[in-house]
Amino acid sequence: MFFEKAREKDDKPFLWAKRDGGYRPRSWRQIADQVRALAVGLRALGVVPGDRVVLVSENRPEWVIADLAIMSAGAISVPTYTTNTTRDHRHILTDSGAKAAIVSTAALAARLLPATAEAAKLRFVVAMAPVEAGAFGVPIHGWDDVLARGESGAEEIDAIVRGLGRGDVACLIYTSGTGGNPKGVMQRHESILHNCMGASEVLLQVGLGDDVFLSFLPLSHAYEHTGGLYWPISIGAQIYYAESLDTLSTNLLEARPTLMVSVPRLYEVMHRRIQNTLERQGGLKAKLFAMAVAFGRREYERPGSLNPFERVLNRLLDRLVRRKVAARFGGRLKGMMSGGAPLNPEVGIFFTALGVRLLQGYGQTEASPVISCNEPNHVRLHTVGRPFKDVEVRIADDGEILVRGPLVMSGYWNDEVSSNEVLRDGWLHTGDVGRIEADGCLQITDRKKDIIVLSGGDNLSPQRIEGLLTLQPEIAQAMVYGDRHAYVVALLVPDEGFVEGWARAHGHAPELAELAGDDAFNKAMAAALERANPDLASTERVKRCIVAAEPFTVDNELMTPTLKVRRHKVLEIYGAALEALY
Repeated sequence: MFFEKAREKDDKPFLWAKRDGGYRPRSWRQIADQVRALAVGLRALGVVPGDRVVLVSENRPEWVIADLAIMSAGAISVPTYTTNTTRDHRHILTDSGAKAAIVSTAALAARLLPATAEAAKLRFVVAMAPVEAGAFGVPIHGWDDVLARGESGAEEIDAIVRGLGRGDVACLIYTSGTGGNPKGVMQRHESILHNCMGASEVLLQVGLGDDVFLSFLPLSHAYEHTGGLYWPISIGAQIYYAESLDTLSTNLLEARPTLMVSVPRLYEVMHRRIQNTLERQGGLKAKLFAMAVAFGRREYERPGSLNPFERVLNRLLDRLVRRKVAARFGGRLKGMMSGGAPLNPEVGIFFTALGVRLLQGYGQTEASPVISCNEPNHVRLHTVGRPFKDVEVRIADDGEILVRGPLVMSGYWNDEVSSNEVLRDGWLHTGDVGRIEADGCLQITDRKKDIIVLSGGDNLSPQRIEGLLTLQPEIAQAMVYGDRHAYVVALLVPDEGFVEGWARAHGHAPELAELAGDDAFNKAMAAALERANPDLASTERVKRCIVAAEPFTVDNELMTPTLKVRRHKVLEIYGAALEALY
């Protein structure tokens, strides 16, 4: 697919990255030439079809070149997170039996190289930047040197590519590990291609052509790997790489994307920032914004319910409010796909009301990864839309969602027991609980393993409770707890702006670790909790809470790289304190 698109697009821009203070493009032809050269170089170093090659790099054009070159050599790509520890690398290198690894920077190599000592099958490392082997002894080859080895031999690579089958394994995507060691999901070429086809079919409703993506989620995650790389390739789109999460707002204005894939955490943060800004500003601007949200919500919930005067006023709000919101996203966004975790419907409706087309989807790494998605002409944000074409979904007797079709993985690498647990009679047992609505849309109610069962027998969805708690302006993140107890308690992470304001008003330093132990601060957080409780069912209401000493982040390993809370990690730190609330 890639080489066909490269021949078609030739010298047109493909990948954009920051260089010399601005975005600079590389053409389809340039990338294709380097993919072939690197593939030949890897072959010259001993990589043969079926070998596994680990890839450790931040998002950049070289990441794409490496991933495609590994596959073009007939090998299996094994992308890994840049946040991985040496222990994580050791597990993936040994579990996958990798013959080689490609790493981008000396800093990332410093965590990768110590893991090579126990990787018996590893033969060499390719480094994009200068890296010292040090005491580890593994041969290290420079990126440019390996490319130079491939200056001739492109015909050999084209022959290997022609010989690849749709059923061959393309990559091992290691699950991000919200609990226990990650497992290597075997995604086939046909699984990824099927996802690309399904995404294109959904987005045809808004029109595809001359599209631009802004990529900022880790390419090592299945969601961005398919949705932010191979789907754009399949429609001949350009891809810009964001510099970081911190620069995302600036990069949006520079890239002016037409399509993006993202995770709910981004929308939650933006939602809170917008609310806090309007609260500070007040006045006419805040009133117009609130009116735009109110009218937009009515149009979403009850299309055609605005009277003639309100419709005129709503068109005026398009110019005064919604156009400015659209400009913050670059001004030409056709749609933003939300996945990786459940989207709070209130947050989704908020952006929809402001004219941002937000399409919630659902999937998992084992499904390559997308199973279903809201359609632009049929947006129902409390659901995750209808399944992609040729995807069968049914609900088991216990409520678990089962999936069958070409998108389903071949199994877990080197783990027949786990594979047989989730793949039964051709059906993927997702571990998610849900229901299918009358219009065919799938609604997710919870993770099967995350469901809280109270001592009275009530089954509760922690994600629903947490989503409602974080709508309070004081609460940035929340994790509820209560399995086998009579009621639910919560661990709360305060909003950064609230922490600073409270500390200033009470003469304290804005240090969360200290404020978490302050009785008056804890009472303020408990008050926010009490405001949220009326929106919850009686069995869901949170009776007591404690305040976390630090936010959940990727750096402290309390969140996965795709910003999902690692519950087992949080409980290692706060489990005893949560138990003490009973």
